[in-house]
Amino acid sequence: MTSQDHPAPAAPLRPFGRALCAMVTPFTEAGTLDLDGAQRLADRLVSRGCDGLVLSGTTGESPTTTDVEKTALVTAVREAVGGRAALVAGVGTADTRHTVELARAAEKAGADGLLVVAPYYSRPPQNALEAHFREIADACGLPVMLYDIPGRTGTRIEPDTIVRLAGHPRVVAVKDCSYDLLGTQKVLSRTDLAYYAGCDEQILALYAIGAAGCVSTVANVAPEPFRAVLDAFDAGDTREAARLQRRTIPLIELMMASDLPGTVTAKALLNALGLPAGPVRAPLRPADAATTDRLLTAYADQFQV
Repeated sequence: MTSQDHPAPAAPLRPFGRALCAMVTPFTEAGTLDLDGAQRLADRLVSRGCDGLVLSGTTGESPTTTDVEKTALVTAVREAVGGRAALVAGVGTADTRHTVELARAAEKAGADGLLVVAPYYSRPPQNALEAHFREIADACGLPVMLYDIPGRTGTRIEPDTIVRLAGHPRVVAVKDCSYDLLGTQKVLSRTDLAYYAGCDEQILALYAIGAAGCVSTVANVAPEPFRAVLDAFDAGDTREAARLQRRTIPLIELMMASDLPGTVTAKALLNALGLPAGPVRAPLRPADAATTDRLLTAYADQFQV
């Protein structure tokens, strides 16, 4: 039997790159948008291996930034990174009309794509959810990444709904925080959508079954290790990829499973490292000193050379 009898599977589509960071939104100590800090952080992330940045997502504190701030952030980061990385703008809200407005503004500001979360709080049924996403995708010319994170929105984008939405020419990707490996595989087997692991502990697992890459929160402070996981897997060294993924677990656990939002822990560690971040906006509260010390210790143990 020859290799022609079992051809290698096609490489996944990667409309926004492979190693994406869900970037924090830096603020000044006075609580205003820090565009200079955002540019410096974005440049650092891209220089260290991120080929895509997600702005104004969950980690970017989108519920507490204004429309003007969201647009200004895209403009500033585009200026900083140029064409070195794809920019995906978070525009999802609980209001379809508002989301359409943000999508059009992001397109004008220079975004390459849109991250659209399921509407939260109102918990629309699946047919209404599908109509919402179709209206956003029809509203401008940018490709759309669906954001499935039912733990925050209260509404799952069901696999069958995603499959139907895959027929829309501008729905091209999914940021997967569903914790439903079976559902993810069902969609991957029935569509050409680019799946991005949105949970850092699942990056290698989803990549191994055909995901396009990741959208990582922990990459705000340590972008290289996650790029290294993907690189090792692509090179055929699955043992090394697994070792590198396991190496990230102590920091992932502290940042993402410590009863604090990833925004809070990412900003605490960035600030402690002297990198742009600043405070979080209420109702979030900053991490305490003991938490920050634990984060620093884990970072130093795992990633400092």
